[in-house]
Amino acid sequence: VQLQASGGGLVQPGGSLRLSCATSGRTFTSYVMGWFRRAPGKEREFVAAIRWIGGSTYYSDSMKGRFTLSRDNAKNTVYLQMNSLKPEDTAVYYCATNPKSVLTSLEVNYDYWGQGTQVTVSS
Repeated sequence: VQLQASGGGLVQPGGSLRLSCATSGRTFTSYVMGWFRRAPGKEREFVAAIRWIGGSTYYSDSMKGRFTLSRDNAKNTVYLQMNSLKPEDTAVYYCATNPKSVLTSLEVNYDYWGQGTQVTVSS
């Protein structure tokens, strides 16, 4: 099972980025994909999650309205569109799979993790 996160980079405050998480190695259609992030000096925190079947989503309150999840089942890829980025969004962003099809923010429910992609918001 492999998860490949990409799309990070340097962006100015107020800008946008779209992260991708490409998956391979098993059938993910019954799973949930989540995004987490770890800012410098902080614990990893939940960002958002999406269910493969149906596309239901769940967002952390602090990201709601600015971040949007989508998925392309044919490509086994999940996208995290991030708008109105702030310096405090600077972090390494990770994608992960949850095999129980439960939209949850709890890391313990996620079994496979990608390597992370760096997002830096700075002028």
